Amino acid sequence: MNQPTKQESREKRCTGYASTLGMSRRGFLDQFGMGLGAYALSDLVSAEAHGDQSTQQRPAGVLSDYHHPPKAKRVIFLFQSGGPSQIDLLDYKPHLNEVHGQQLPDSVRQGQRLTGMSGNQSSLPLVGSPFKFTQNGEAGQWFSEVLPHTAGVAKHLCVINSMYTEAINHGPGVTFMQTGSQFPGRPSMGAWLSYGLGSANQDLPSFVVMVTKDKGGQPLVSRLWGSGFIPAMHQGVRFRSGKDPILYLNNPDGMDTSSRRRMLDALDELHHLQLAQQDTDPLLETRIAEYELAFKMQTSVPDVLNTAEESKETLESYGPDVEKPGSFAANCLLARRLAERGVRFIQLYHPGWDQHGGLLGGIRGQCSETDQPSAALVKDLAQRGMLEDTLVVWAGEFGRTNYCQGKLNGTNFGRDHHARCYSMWMAGGGIKGGISHGMTDEFGYNVIQDGVHVHDLQATILHLMGIDHERLTYRHQGRRYRLTDVHGEVVHPILA
Repeated sequence: MNQPTKQESREKRCTGYASTLGMSRRGFLDQFGMGLGAYALSDLVSAEAHGDQSTQQRPAGVLSDYHHPPKAKRVIFLFQSGGPSQIDLLDYKPHLNEVHGQQLPDSVRQGQRLTGMSGNQSSLPLVGSPFKFTQNGEAGQWFSEVLPHTAGVAKHLCVINSMYTEAINHGPGVTFMQTGSQFPGRPSMGAWLSYGLGSANQDLPSFVVMVTKDKGGQPLVSRLWGSGFIPAMHQGVRFRSGKDPILYLNNPDGMDTSSRRRMLDALDELHHLQLAQQDTDPLLETRIAEYELAFKMQTSVPDVLNTAEESKETLESYGPDVEKPGSFAANCLLARRLAERGVRFIQLYHPGWDQHGGLLGGIRGQCSETDQPSAALVKDLAQRGMLEDTLVVWAGEFGRTNYCQGKLNGTNFGRDHHARCYSMWMAGGGIKGGISHGMTDEFGYNVIQDGVHVHDLQATILHLMGIDHERLTYRHQGRRYRLTDVHGEVVHPILA
């Protein structure tokens, strides 16, 4: 006699539970867990009828459809934590070399609040960049000599030199860029996208985070990729280097895969019985989803991490550090592999850009770790035909001052935090390539043309993913919240 399949057994159990409660199986599925069961059933039926592509052509999250046709399917955010110096990397200011050592004019500063580090200085001597700049691409974009590989992909890049923020310290600055608020507790950008659009891969998280291993700098805490007040299933899942890339994912000693599957099935039955006896339990629903995803990731994660199938040419393009697990280069390669497998939002954090002193060596060191892998990622995506629907973002939380931190002393000088203007770049996913947007004054201190606020950047990223930033909201504590709060304008001039 043929044994029932696991799916048939589960359907029989659901039918039994439904009969006990006096309702149909479909009604039971629709009732428990805010309709989670019916949603899952409809998703499976749709996938069987139309194939995997149909589920990727529409949102699988809270949105019933895109607000407008998306240009990007996924985002890879290369976050440079600490505040990279725009003056030494992307915003060429030859005038600073001409006035090197002179005092910052009050007419330029305009009474701006300084950090405690600069506020204690008796003088603010201007300091030009020690690096040479060259123009690249048809538009003649300027890049520092420490970014030769990034300059090599200039045709794909939109360099924004007019970013600005209100945050002047690292904690609020990073939190603001990631969540739209300087105060902890809000959902991160990746969590918002997961909530709105869901996952395009049933075997991997929709939001993955990687942090460069063994880097100093400002601490990066898990709330930066947290889900805040929206369901916890949307928070970022951190991939670590080493034996256990995801904590508690592997089976403990003495338990094999089949035993774990039986344990999860039994636990699943108990959870569903509990849900059938009450209206909703978001924490329990999240726990069910996370148990199932964790089981699937026992197979999918090792597949993602297995880079042995990559060609020698591909590995070499990311630089010598690509063979070092946890390096920025290795994480960039994994980001591409995750993007191929449908992960919606991939966040890479690279700390160490906080050069209050020793800027010359510090900038060179940071660029030696990040320049080639960042450019290789863009080229790799382009060669595979993925760049057109993958948005790559390279940015920090703020920029650096045009004046010297401490005494102007040879190569040991540094720069303080600067919120009024800084630089970043974007590529692919509906962004115009080979252009520069926005402008700062000749001192590199104030934005004078086409300013782009942090909320504008967030609104633009959501727009490229097919979302109107004003319409993706979550009701909490009596009001509707959104990533951009009550601000933000899409930066249309940079859109392809």
